[in-house]
Amino acid sequence: MTAFVSAQDQIASFMADVMPQQILSFKFSNDLQRRIQLLTDMKKNGTISSSESEELEKYLNYDLLIGLAKARAYQLVAK
Repeated sequence: MTAFVSAQDQIASFMADVMPQQILSFKFSNDLQRRIQLLTDMKKNGTISSSESEELEKYLNYDLLIGLAKARAYQLVAK
């Protein structure tokens, strides 16, 4: 897991360096946000299938990556 986090950190830094303004303004589409919310609710209710759980995990990893990139982009823009 540590290598995965390190890889995410490196990718986030690269994204922030290359396109800080675009990273700061990035948001998932409304449809995707609704899907993530649905999957999250299903997980809370214990009604999520294994494939849906894997899908949710992917979205959460993407969200973490974007969050890291936004933090780095904000640091670059604030300088």
